[in-house]
Amino acid sequence: MHKITASYTDLYQLTMAQVYFLKQEHEEVSVFDYFFRKLPFHSGYAIFSGLEVLIDILEDFRFQPEELDFLEKEGFHKDFIKYLADFQFNGEIRSVQEGDLVFPTRPVLQVKASIIEAQIIETVLLNILNFQTLIATKASRIRCAAPKAKLIDFGMRRAHATGAYYASRAAFIGGFDATSNVKSAIDFDMPVSGTMAHAFIQSYDSELTAFRDFAAVHPTNCVLLIDTYDTLKSGLPNAITVAKELKAKGYKLNGIRLDSGDLAYLSKKCRVLLDEEGLTDVKIAASNQLDEHVIKSLNDQKAPIDVYGVGTNLVIGHPDAALGGVYKLAYAYGKPRIKLSENVLKSTLPSEKQVYRIRNQENELLGADVVTQNAETEVSKMHHPFDPTKSTTYHSHKLEPLLKPVMENGKRLNPKPSLVQIKAYAAERLNALPEEYKRFANPHIYKVGISSQLLETREKLRATLKK
Repeated sequence: MHKITASYTDLYQLTMAQVYFLKQEHEEVSVFDYFFRKLPFHSGYAIFSGLEVLIDILEDFRFQPEELDFLEKEGFHKDFIKYLADFQFNGEIRSVQEGDLVFPTRPVLQVKASIIEAQIIETVLLNILNFQTLIATKASRIRCAAPKAKLIDFGMRRAHATGAYYASRAAFIGGFDATSNVKSAIDFDMPVSGTMAHAFIQSYDSELTAFRDFAAVHPTNCVLLIDTYDTLKSGLPNAITVAKELKAKGYKLNGIRLDSGDLAYLSKKCRVLLDEEGLTDVKIAASNQLDEHVIKSLNDQKAPIDVYGVGTNLVIGHPDAALGGVYKLAYAYGKPRIKLSENVLKSTLPSEKQVYRIRNQENELLGADVVTQNAETEVSKMHHPFDPTKSTTYHSHKLEPLLKPVMENGKRLNPKPSLVQIKAYAAERLNALPEEYKRFANPHIYKVGISSQLLETREKLRATLKK
């Protein structure tokens, strides 16, 4: 896809950066947190996605000469332009591993860098992580609705332009098996899958001839779209004819696809008729405005559908459309920083921090993450982040640190995992989550709290700033 350079940012990042530079404060060390305040889709969890893409971008995040010319014409100071000519990200990033489960309020990723570097990378960080985490979470919910079916991303034509490129990647991490997006399949080493369009069949005078020609060219990977004219009276009978012809030549029809109508009714009728003809190994695929709720309904109706092609609702993250991830300053100029708000939910947590996942002695999840000061290694009490009257005490527990170094001096620290490895890790982490957190309706709320030390630091800073 298009190369992302340092100009892939909001203008205000550069207007602020110029102030830091001209005041000669641009080398001041800062810490920023990436987190979100609300889970998408009324889900009980989110799947973190996009980290490895972000690292790749930041390792080569530079301003191009033509971009500097543009900024000069916009009135930026010539000395600042010279600084940007040599700009690169030299900071540190600690992050949750890509594919892990993440929850509101707690840091998902923390950037430690000069304030000018940390500020300039904000926009691309939010752009990459918010979108891919949204889509990976949507894909995971669809996978939970169809644990045994094959899931294919069909969303490229309905996506928000080139957003389809990263949507396919995130969907795979969330549990999908393949994509119709050829470019994503090539670049991310993903399985690619596709059948045929109605236009192919319409271009023939005979539906049967269209099916025969397609099967002749694709005898080992033939899936026929059967709803162009009449699913049960025309499409299916013609598909059965071609299936028998393939069988006589030593091949088999892989499947039929339904793209309209009552999918539960039609799939049941098709299954019966295929089985009566001895075509029990022909799979049934379905598409057309699917999401986790429609698929769950189809499963509840025992629709014999083996493959789902999910498009629009997956790649646009319907109905939420965006994850509200934010990037907030937590430390600068040698001391912790905080944002206060009349809305207590929008107040931030100061200081450099760590996040621990709490487990029992059998290593099972207790449904809680605790945010601490970075130096803390033991926590027995966790406070509600916004209600000081609520707290929980833990005994005989284990703490799993979640924020781990992934970049240092602007360079990747660890070997880059394959997409298959990230997907497997996401599945492993989700499998460990108790079922009550994965319910579609009213999932159990995963607790996120803060340590006593962090609470004390925040309240002291709040009191100071309120004076």
